[in-house]
Amino acid sequence: MVLSILRKMDPVTKFSLTLQILGLTLCALSLLCSAFTFQDYSDALGKSILFFEGQRSGRLPPNQQLTWRGNSGLSDGSSYHVDLVGGYYDAGDNVKFGLPMAFTTTLLSWSVIEFGSSMQNHLENAKAAIRWGTDYLLKASTATPGALYVQVGDPNMDHHCWERPEDMDTPRNVYKVSTQNPGSDVAAETAAALAAASVVFKDSDPSYSTKLLKTAMKVFDFADKYRGSYSDSLNSVVCPYYCSYSGYLDELLWGASWLHRASQNSSYLAYIQSNGHILGADDDDYSFSWDDKRAGTKVLLSKGFLEKNTQEFQLYKAHSDNYICSLIPGSSSFQAQYTAGGLFYKASESNLQYVTTTAFLLLTYAKYLSSNGGVATCGSSTVKAENLIALAKKQVDYILGDNPAKMSYMVGFGERYPQHVHHRGSSLPSIHAHPDHIACNDGFQYLYSRSPNPNVLTGAILGGPDNRDNFADDRNNYQQSEPATYINAPFVGAVAFFSSKTTTN
Repeated sequence: MVLSILRKMDPVTKFSLTLQILGLTLCALSLLCSAFTFQDYSDALGKSILFFEGQRSGRLPPNQQLTWRGNSGLSDGSSYHVDLVGGYYDAGDNVKFGLPMAFTTTLLSWSVIEFGSSMQNHLENAKAAIRWGTDYLLKASTATPGALYVQVGDPNMDHHCWERPEDMDTPRNVYKVSTQNPGSDVAAETAAALAAASVVFKDSDPSYSTKLLKTAMKVFDFADKYRGSYSDSLNSVVCPYYCSYSGYLDELLWGASWLHRASQNSSYLAYIQSNGHILGADDDDYSFSWDDKRAGTKVLLSKGFLEKNTQEFQLYKAHSDNYICSLIPGSSSFQAQYTAGGLFYKASESNLQYVTTTAFLLLTYAKYLSSNGGVATCGSSTVKAENLIALAKKQVDYILGDNPAKMSYMVGFGERYPQHVHHRGSSLPSIHAHPDHIACNDGFQYLYSRSPNPNVLTGAILGGPDNRDNFADDRNNYQQSEPATYINAPFVGAVAFFSSKTTTN
């Protein structure tokens, strides 16, 4: 089958694809195909979690390790008589966007659920990163009946300034969705985050876990009953930043799937069965992101069929196969794009967000397949779990520095990594080194400076290289040099898998 596909291709594409197929096969068969040691992956894991400390909003705890940061946003919500202190800044700015924050929390939780047993001494820090998100999401979900607070900060005003979060003097406007102005997408994602986190804390903090799950159920009911997209309700303050381009149906199925996983309540299975076809169960989608949850939902639900033979979920296994096959060079439904250096390539802006989610889904699906010796069916051929692991490993290794540029795209990891990160707090002098206020416009000299960032945002994975494996270490090139919480969150799970000495690399 592979040979017949290759014959139809032009020589350049054929050669590149042949090398990728050969590389994946050799990696799957050999322990020698590794640019990094278990210790390297463990180091990367610790740093990928540490990054979240650099994104914290609110009052920082005594055990804060990224000590160049200080307290910020301590009055968030107060002018609206609600407490919205805490949570995360999404990327290089100082706005708290609810949709990507909730997705980040869901993916951090999923990482711990699937690969927490490989995290060893990093597990508690991973759980602390999750709790920092869920503590805020609980506030946002329960402050006002019939409403969910989904954003703090006016992004249009914030982006006109280059300020440290500790110095913020831009408007800290608060935005919510409600029964009159619905936001099923952001609400269902929030429900997914709370439900997934409830699984993480089920044994270590049962009362907190129960609180998370009960709140998740209420928020999901709100999302389902009052349907509509938050992009329509809030428009210019969420678009174009985090518009819900895929709509809200995918989040409803995703949220229900997490509630089913967390609660084992039969009503959510019934909901999935009754509404799945309307909510995208029959759709094949080939990317997984803060906006589009369809591929992730298929993989999540496939677990029920693969591990428990729950027939209702056989459909999701079939669609998971379709997604996986689209990524495998040489398969009959291969359609993904890879750079000459082997990087999965989806978009010119912040491409590594798609790489980290893809690597995570490959490893998670490989885990589910391995539970019963299953395979992914790609037309007349099959793909084994080892092939998925090899492809995921290629992506993880590329990010960590095994790439044509010999550049690690994780800040602080390896000998060579980006120095000019598009991140306000990292690029401006620390509040401790320069206690005096740096005003809105005064900060732009640091944005345009050619000097390296004075504060190392350890563990941050940036937007990454282009489709030719080129990367401009330029602070003003946000498409490539800006980090984001949702780039790191799935990487935590992926790199944890490879940090385990029981892993077959």
